[in-house]
Amino acid sequence: MNTGDIAFMLIASAMVMLMTPGLALFYGGLVRSKNVLATIMQSFICLGIVSIIWVFYGYSLSFGSDIGGIIGGFDYLGLKNVGLTPGPYSDTIPHLLFCAFQLMFAIITPALITGAFAERMKFTAFLLFTVLWSSLVYLPVCHWVWGGGWLGKLGALDFAGGTVIHINSGAAALVAALMLGRRKGWGRESFHPHNLGMTVLGAGILWFGWFGFNAGSALAAGETATLAFFTTQVATGSAALSWLIAEWKMQGKPTTLGAASGAIAGLVAITPAAGFVSPISAIIIGLLAGVLCYLAVLAKNKLGYDDALDVVGIHGVGGFWGALATGLFASTAVNPGGADGLFISGNFSLVGIQALGAIAAILYSVLITFIILKVLDGTIGLRVTPEEEIQGLDLTMHSEVGYSL
Repeated sequence: MNTGDIAFMLIASAMVMLMTPGLALFYGGLVRSKNVLATIMQSFICLGIVSIIWVFYGYSLSFGSDIGGIIGGFDYLGLKNVGLTPGPYSDTIPHLLFCAFQLMFAIITPALITGAFAERMKFTAFLLFTVLWSSLVYLPVCHWVWGGGWLGKLGALDFAGGTVIHINSGAAALVAALMLGRRKGWGRESFHPHNLGMTVLGAGILWFGWFGFNAGSALAAGETATLAFFTTQVATGSAALSWLIAEWKMQGKPTTLGAASGAIAGLVAITPAAGFVSPISAIIIGLLAGVLCYLAVLAKNKLGYDDALDVVGIHGVGGFWGALATGLFASTAVNPGGADGLFISGNFSLVGIQALGAIAAILYSVLITFIILKVLDGTIGLRVTPEEEIQGLDLTMHSEVGYSL
């Protein structure tokens, strides 16, 4: 084992863990003040729920021996055979450390979905949804791409989770927003963020943690991690700028929320490509991500669905663009372990594989998410009562308030 790689991956894992509290602040600032703690809680508690799932069966079903290309086996139930010696995915760090790093990805993915149904889901329904969705959607898709499943065997490239995390959660978010319906008063009343300072702080924490997310996915402190670190920065900065310019042109003024949202769009889009593309390609990916995601967010109002915190427009659309962009810009000149995309080789095959993987993840996530939500709605119910929604979820779900002024 390599002590440098171990130190690097310990730090990267801690950085990815910090992203979930960062997401809680990002989302918490965007809702109305009466729902700030309930929104933060939905992200924060994922740190507990998914950690337990991961130990007992989550890691095994994601990264255990392949069963038909669909799901992992039972090799690692209860983390059996996951110890302090190297495992099958890295020969320079302990197997348990790789498991810990992947756990942080599994935690933040269901937390991302919460932005779509913010301010209107019962906490009990949310808890059960998180358990079921993580088990039935995240684990299989993770195995497909990273655990030896069919997409990985097909040659799909997803450096740090464009398909596994962002497309997957974005598709689920769309289903959740449609099934729970619009918030009371949506389209008639003002739904402005109550604390943009909190949101920008959350965005900054996410940007910081994303270096662990992307660079850490190299699993070693070396050239590929350096590339992923740098491409993450320039793509994110480019997307923040392009979103701001698009917003300025279409709405007359640039906003702080636009800059923060653009940064998240850039982070999402570069995630699958971070270790496979050059810095110039990363800038192009970021510039287009900012504009595409901004337009997707604008389309939400015209289409009439209440994705409260723009999970579909940013994570769904940004993740899809990132997956396709990987097929366009990937280059073995910067990473011999990848493949050459369309703009490098002139070959459409990688773009086709990337599109297939993205579409497969969308269809699977949409179907299973719909079934989960339908079952929960028919049993315990998904949505709070109109009276609880008016009063606010902080009081009605948790008997506390975010601010005493």
